[in-house]
Amino acid sequence: MLKITAAIAVVLAIAIAAVLILAATKPDKLKVERVATIKAPPEAIFPLINDFRQWRTWSPYETKDPAMKRTYGGAESGKGATYAWDGDKNVGSGRMEILDASVPQKIVIKLDFFTPFEGHNTAEFTMLPQGDGTHVTWLMYGPANFMSKLIQVFINLDNMIGKDFEAGLVNLKKVAEK
Repeated sequence: MLKITAAIAVVLAIAIAAVLILAATKPDKLKVERVATIKAPPEAIFPLINDFRQWRTWSPYETKDPAMKRTYGGAESGKGATYAWDGDKNVGSGRMEILDASVPQKIVIKLDFFTPFEGHNTAEFTMLPQGDGTHVTWLMYGPANFMSKLIQVFINLDNMIGKDFEAGLVNLKKVAEK
């Protein structure tokens, strides 16, 4: 019986060590990027992103927790505008602040997650005219702390977050093309 228990402990220790080693090999930076073409000029899309109050019309995160608490602050829109949220396990809590808004082509947002896991990232939206529409890119990047790396051993964060970005761009397209 003692040999079985010792063998289980050794196997468990090896499995834990393997997971930790795999986590340590993950990239030090997280990057998720998705693009869409929207049949609207950048001037029609830009205000939907530049004003956090407009995110309720297109952001996939706005519908994940109907009871989510939202707080807006700073400027009404553009540089200095802030948005904080506090929700259930599906959305957690965090804060965004627009750091730069270059009308009508680029918005840079400081993105801080507090729960369920802390993370500090940058989100960028670029809107480039393309034919009769606009090429919209939603990019998020930042450092991958060890917890993020550990999660990446089991979950592909690019796929998980990317699905939300794709849904958001589909919603943004519907709203902007109206």
